[in-house]
Amino acid sequence: MKLLVSSVRVIDKKSPFHGQVKDILIEDGKIKEIGDNLDAGNAQAIDGTGLSVSAGWVDMRVQGRDPGFEHKEDLHSVREAAAHGGFTEIVLLPNTQPVVDTKDTLNYIRHSGLGGLVTLHPAAAVTKKADGVDFTEMMDLHQAGAIAFTDGENPVQNADLLLKTILYLRPLNALLINRPEDRELTLYGQMHEGVTSTLVGMKGMPALAEEMMLIRDLKLLEYALEKNTYDTSAPVLHVSLLSTVRGVELIREAKAKGLPVSADIAAHQLAFEDKDLIGFDTNLKVNPPFRSPEDNAALRQGLADGTIDAIVSDHNPHDEESKNLEFDHADFGIAALETAFALAVMHSGLVVDDIVEKLTAQPRRILRLPEVGVAKGAAANLTFFEPNAEWVFGRSYSKSKNTPFLGQTLRGKVRGVINNGKQEWFK
Repeated sequence: MKLLVSSVRVIDKKSPFHGQVKDILIEDGKIKEIGDNLDAGNAQAIDGTGLSVSAGWVDMRVQGRDPGFEHKEDLHSVREAAAHGGFTEIVLLPNTQPVVDTKDTLNYIRHSGLGGLVTLHPAAAVTKKADGVDFTEMMDLHQAGAIAFTDGENPVQNADLLLKTILYLRPLNALLINRPEDRELTLYGQMHEGVTSTLVGMKGMPALAEEMMLIRDLKLLEYALEKNTYDTSAPVLHVSLLSTVRGVELIREAKAKGLPVSADIAAHQLAFEDKDLIGFDTNLKVNPPFRSPEDNAALRQGLADGTIDAIVSDHNPHDEESKNLEFDHADFGIAALETAFALAVMHSGLVVDDIVEKLTAQPRRILRLPEVGVAKGAAANLTFFEPNAEWVFGRSYSKSKNTPFLGQTLRGKVRGVINNGKQEWFK
């Protein structure tokens, strides 16, 4: 592949060309030259006027569903949806059937994405079948290429298991990802516990369930590690899907103490509040649930001040049979890969440079991935986008259509991705 993209604005805080409009020449999978008025020669030419370019985006939280639930999503369709969402690399949670708790299942997923436009990074389960009882062979899974360890949709409820996992993974320089939810407090819950849940007569999921579990996890992290071994450049614990005021405060306090912890939120978390569930739209049934305006304001502040490191899609695809039901019977989740960037642009309150950093440099730091940038000689792992372009989300490339955004006008459009010598461009 030889390609010249002309007149494109570089968004990469570590690049000497950050904020500048440049031509980029790509050859044999690498950035050969960055400059002005470059000669295309025999290269394919793309007019990048109006486009921005950054390092390829990384999504830290995706349900791939394959193996076992291919009717909801498979490894081909999830890569298609990811590419259209601007992601060149995605982390797949282990909640498949079978669960990613052996090297065979891990390698099936890893090898499926090798050399492709979208690189797949499978996370392995902490416990067998992700059921919170017996440990997996984490050392073997780590050596086989697991990007991180998590029980995914199932937060680790047993304190002793979580503590021993931290102690076990620390010498491996491996990452533990956990979502803070005390499931005893959210049992049978359908939405955020508040005035709206009372008005509509649904069992609420209290903010306390997140806060109690997060307090526990951070205390166990502090207990497990000696102060002089802290290295916050490589977090030991990553807290996924913060959603509450107190949750943000706890992460802020932990970072102030020097604990090696990081955190993310889902882009769609900022797009709705609990009151939006009055219409019982099952496409708005997510976990953690949409919460109060005060919680959303705290999330935006956490993004702005760096307390929250990354933005994820929390892509959670479901078929009609799982969503087209009475609200209390429907599954949790939104198919979200293709809309994550637009929702971040529209609802995060961040400028585009900071949004990109939370989709690129920060996830890479947390996951121990090599740095990727817009620089001469670097691998061409790039995302092209128009941050202010309005577009109608008329078609999803996911197998599942459980999204409230189909047919909606959004702002922030992905125009193309390049990775591993492959490219795809979108209108």
